[in-house]
Amino acid sequence: MTTPVMANSKYAGIVVDAKTGKTLYASSADEPRYPASLTKIMTLYVVFEELEAGRLSLNSKLKVSKYASGRPPSKLGLKAGSSITVKDAILALVTKSANDVATTVAENIGGSEARFAERMTRTARQIGMSKTTFRNPHGLPNSGQRTTARDMATLGRAIQERFPKYYEYFDTRVYSYNGRRYGNHNKLLGRVKGVDGIKTGYIRASGFNLVTSVKRDDRHIVAVVMGGKTGRSRDAQMVKLINGYLKKASRGPKTAPALVSRGTTPVFRAAALDEIPLPNDKPETIKTAPAPQMVLAMAKPDASPNDPTQLVTGTVPVPPKQVESRMAATFDVAGLAPVPQEAPANDNLVTASANPVVTMVDVAPLPRQMPESQKETVTVATSDSSEQEPGWQVQIAAAESETGAIEMLKRAKSKTGSALRSRTPYTEPVEANGQTLYRARFVGFETKTAALRACKTLKQAKFACYAIYQ
Repeated sequence: MTTPVMANSKYAGIVVDAKTGKTLYASSADEPRYPASLTKIMTLYVVFEELEAGRLSLNSKLKVSKYASGRPPSKLGLKAGSSITVKDAILALVTKSANDVATTVAENIGGSEARFAERMTRTARQIGMSKTTFRNPHGLPNSGQRTTARDMATLGRAIQERFPKYYEYFDTRVYSYNGRRYGNHNKLLGRVKGVDGIKTGYIRASGFNLVTSVKRDDRHIVAVVMGGKTGRSRDAQMVKLINGYLKKASRGPKTAPALVSRGTTPVFRAAALDEIPLPNDKPETIKTAPAPQMVLAMAKPDASPNDPTQLVTGTVPVPPKQVESRMAATFDVAGLAPVPQEAPANDNLVTASANPVVTMVDVAPLPRQMPESQKETVTVATSDSSEQEPGWQVQIAAAESETGAIEMLKRAKSKTGSALRSRTPYTEPVEANGQTLYRARFVGFETKTAALRACKTLKQAKFACYAIYQ
């Protein structure tokens, strides 16, 4: 019913009957993929081990370092020198997918991100995740951090088997911390009958990922979708898999061999570390073809963001190594089934969404290839507008390629002195007339006045812009 999408090289999926261990559906399930924030499932697995072993309690306080507080969004906004309880850390990872919390957990348990990641990888081997390597606890981009859809399904099953009491945290829909409410990024909770967790993930290199557990009509499946084009298309594909394969799962007793042993003795033992070697092979790379140019759309000075006719388009050449190609294909409602077509003769931008939906997202900075003279100037975060945390932002352009948006942000930041020095450059994919565009924005403005002041500085530097609350 669901056809593997060869044109979408990032896609991978699997559905496993949790009672029998039988694979009901698989597409590229053993191919390497970037886990993004699915990584935090293993981070939580290790936290649950510490709770089970008695080395931590839910009330234990984890100290926040300066490094942890500086992790890029999505984050809780922890301050260096402060602390957070283990229970709050669990809930922040489950709902907000907070990167500053993930690093805090890693440093308090493992001493550093690197040592904690080594433990994560060895734990992965112990539960049968043979093709997974972790380099950090949050899923921010690292070329050596990889997994497969099958391994993620294994983790999704193992964490339930091993920690049924703590697994219930994955069903949390809203979490409140310091007077703010954070909704769970997993939009299937409460919308699809039987879904009880577990985790979403996104970075540009991975696409939109989701591990889901479904219990309905005495059946239980764990399903994984990786590489969705948007959060919405990823969710639609997951619903297709649930509807198509849950009815094929067993209603009988559980017969699958246990993935992990349960009890008070932790599976992870320090003495066993050297017995489980870490992989030293080079990670597979995901290649993208170069594109010869990018198309930019800029708002006219003083134009209303709600009037798409007030956009000026133009073509800007870009060095081939700095550009990603855009696939010439259209997609079905799941965003994953291709309908081949020829690339349009004119790729000029037509419009962009003026009224974005406001929620929250796993956001991550990405490694960029750029001139040596500019490598220190900017780190850019990416997001999907359907899962973004609200706040004041300043948009300067929309580009056909993410590289184009990044270049615009770099130039704007370099030409405005200190005005944008502390602001986060940010690209955001958005669908417009069947085309993926990338907004170029600066985010993190506390007030409308601050955003308007920054926009005024940008206009003085000859950049069209407007302030928007998203």
